[in-house]
Amino acid sequence: MASLSKPGAPRFDVDVFQNEYLAQGAREVNAIVTVTATGGGTSGGRPLDAGAAGGPGAAVVLVIDCSGSMEYPNTKIRHAREATAAAIDELRDGVAFSVVAGTHEAGDIYPGNGRLAVAGRDTRAHAKDALRRLRPNGGTAIGTWVTKARQLFDSRPEATIRHAILLTDGRNEHEKPADLQRALDSAAGYFTADCRGVGTDWEVAELRRISDALLGTVDIVAESSGLAEDFRSMMTTAMGKQVADVALRVWTPVGAQVKYVKQVAPDVADLTGRRTEAGPRAGDYPTGSWGDESRDYHVCVEVPAAAVGNEMLAARISLVLPHPDGTAEVLGQGLVRAVWTDDLASSTRLNAQVAHYTGQAELADSIRDGLEAHRSGDLDRATAKLGAAVKLAHASGNEGTLKLLRKVVDVVDEREGTVRFRKNVSEADSMTLETRSTKTVRVKK
Repeated sequence: MASLSKPGAPRFDVDVFQNEYLAQGAREVNAIVTVTATGGGTSGGRPLDAGAAGGPGAAVVLVIDCSGSMEYPNTKIRHAREATAAAIDELRDGVAFSVVAGTHEAGDIYPGNGRLAVAGRDTRAHAKDALRRLRPNGGTAIGTWVTKARQLFDSRPEATIRHAILLTDGRNEHEKPADLQRALDSAAGYFTADCRGVGTDWEVAELRRISDALLGTVDIVAESSGLAEDFRSMMTTAMGKQVADVALRVWTPVGAQVKYVKQVAPDVADLTGRRTEAGPRAGDYPTGSWGDESRDYHVCVEVPAAAVGNEMLAARISLVLPHPDGTAEVLGQGLVRAVWTDDLASSTRLNAQVAHYTGQAELADSIRDGLEAHRSGDLDRATAKLGAAVKLAHASGNEGTLKLLRKVVDVVDEREGTVRFRKNVSEADSMTLETRSTKTVRVKK
C-alpha cells in the first residue's frame, strides 16, 4: 500500500490484491487495485477548500429533456421540474450552475446567454422560478445537449470540477449516431455526467454509452414521482467531489503489456479503450472526480514467460493528477509482482479479490446476453444466460442483483442456476435489471 498527499488535500490509499505466483510458462498476471480517498478538508460532508465541489472551483449543468413525449403523462414534466428544484436546493454556495432544456436543440433557460449563475439564496430562487419554462415541445437530439453543456462549462474556465445531470425519457431520434459520438468525444475528459432515464421508452445501451463516455452513472427512474429523491441524491454526491481528472497510470516493463483495465466496483466499466500514453511504457486510464469513496479496478498484464525461480515487477500502478504543464502529481502507488514457481498449490490458487470480481463482470455479461436473447426470441439461450446470472449472483452474495433477477425469472434453484422465464415480465422490471446489471458488491477483504 502507498499513499502520497499534501496537507489539507484528500488522502489516496492504493492497495493491490493478487496471487503473484505463476506456473512455469504462464504469462498472465491479474490484480485488483483498491483506491480509497478520504479527508480533503471535509466536515460533515461539506467540502471546505475552494477547489472542492462546494466552492467556486465547481460547476454543474442540469439538462432536462423537454421533448414532446415529456407531456405524456403530464405529471412527467411536473415531476421533472420538481426534481430539478430539489437538485438546485442541494447546490452549495459559490457553485456555478445552469439549467438547460433539451429537445432537438438545447436552450439554457437559466441564467441564459451562455452563462452560469453562482449559487446563492437569490439565484436558487430565480432558477426555480425559471423552471416554468421547461415545457414539452420538439424532438430529442442528445448530442446538442452535451455540446451545450460543454459550451457552458467553457464560460467558467476556473472550474476544476465540472459535472452534469442529464435526464431523458426517449431515444435519440433527431440526430445521427455520429453526431452524438462527436459531441461525446469533445466532452469526454472535460466533464462528467450522471444520466437518468425516466419511464421505459428510452434505450439502456444508448444512455449507458453516454454515461460511460462521461465517466458517470446511469439508472432508471421507472415512475417519474421518484425523480426528486434521485436528483437530490445525485447532487449531494456531486457536491462531495473534491478532486477532478484523476487517472490510473499503469507502467509496465519491457516485454510486458496491459491486456485490460476495468473498474469493477461499485460498477463494472471497461476503461481499456480510454488509455492515453503517458511516457515510455506507461498509460493513463481516466477515473473522473473523487470525493470520500473507494473503488476497485481489475488490471490484467501479460508478461514474458520466465523460468521457475524468476520474479519481476509486472506493473507499477499510480494514481496521478495530471497538470496542464505536462507534469503529474502522484497521489498513491502500488506494485504488481510476478513470481514463477513449480509449487502447484501456489500457482493455481485464485486470489479471492480477483476471483470475486471476475465473477461480477461475468454476471453483468450474462444478464446483458440473456436479455438480448429474450428480445430476439431465443428463449432457450435467454433462460440459460439468466440462469447462469442467478448462480453467479447467489455465489457472490449480490442480493441486489438477485432480487432484480427474480422479477424477470422464477428461480427454481439459485445454487444451480435453474430458472424459468416469467410470463408477462414488465418492461420496467426488464429495463431495471439491464440498467443495474453492472452494479457490484464489494468483496470482503
